[in-house]
Amino acid sequence: MTYLKKPLVGFGIAAVLLFVVAPVALGDFRLNLLAKYLCFAIIAVGIGLAWGRGGMLTLGQGVFFGLGGYAMAMHLKLADAGPGSMPDFMMLYGQLDELPWWWKPFANPIFALAATILLPMFVALLLGLLIFRRRVRGAYFAILSQALCAAFAILLIGQQGTTGGTNGLTDIQGFFGYDLNDPVNRRMIYFIIAGSLLAVLALTWQLNRSRYGELLVAVRDGEERVRFLGYDPANVKLVAYVAAAGMAGLAGALFVPAVGIISPAMIGVVPSIEFVIGVAVGGRASLVGPALGAIAVAWAKTALSEKVPSAWTYFEGLLFILPIVFLPGGLASLAGMIRRRRAVVVDNPPAPVEKTPVEVTT
Repeated sequence: MTYLKKPLVGFGIAAVLLFVVAPVALGDFRLNLLAKYLCFAIIAVGIGLAWGRGGMLTLGQGVFFGLGGYAMAMHLKLADAGPGSMPDFMMLYGQLDELPWWWKPFANPIFALAATILLPMFVALLLGLLIFRRRVRGAYFAILSQALCAAFAILLIGQQGTTGGTNGLTDIQGFFGYDLNDPVNRRMIYFIIAGSLLAVLALTWQLNRSRYGELLVAVRDGEERVRFLGYDPANVKLVAYVAAAGMAGLAGALFVPAVGIISPAMIGVVPSIEFVIGVAVGGRASLVGPALGAIAVAWAKTALSEKVPSAWTYFEGLLFILPIVFLPGGLASLAGMIRRRRAVVVDNPPAPVEKTPVEVTT
């Protein structure tokens, strides 16, 4: 049971920080910002699984984040409009006489909740079957995933009458009967997001320590050797890719009530790269490193944009470059480096300096 002790302590500390310390120490505005950062942390955990453990540099998680976010936003907009009515932006643009057929299933809350996770996973399954079966990997996989993300954002922008176009789905007022303008309900959203992050971390920890987790690392380090052992690397990578897509979809669904909006600008190429930056800064090979890195980068982005609005993007780039150059393992490897240096000092203490006797002459 020793191997369970440290993770349980870590989860306990995280739960106290998220559910006790943060609500007490932060005001409503900062707590809402933290809720948004925790959504990014959920995405980062999935990227850490696919990239850190599986070696798949996923630069297109914005696609799955957007699918989950739009699925949730569509239901909430229909709920705000009321039975038989269309969302406000459809009536404003005046391009439709009735609700599009593919919007109608999202009026059902059960369908909408399932779609926020299952729809991104289904899309990832189809893409993964096409990509991994053809043994696309490395830089080609990263570029392809980023191109898909750009194409998805362009598709949303072009469908102004049904998706809101550039503006996206905005002015979301309720969340399954709860008024999002009420600070108490917004705190409830924060607690839901915090609990979801802990659940995603627990699931990822279980995957990492399972036989599948070991096989995923083996595929990352030697795909051809795994194939010779009788395993199909495509299926192994597909599971991690689909799981990461489900986590991104969950994050998108929670992001909508936390922020009240979802738009193509939040799911395009640039946000997808920022997700990866957070994982790299935190440490992609660890469990909590990606989550902490995503929160740190999102917080730094907000703080820098407030203090130096004209140059904060340069500081954000520097924030990414410095850890990669001086700390390749991310911030999560800092504690290990300190322990190793201390061990070297203990094992090889400096040689004592011999004192030469001084002759005193009279």
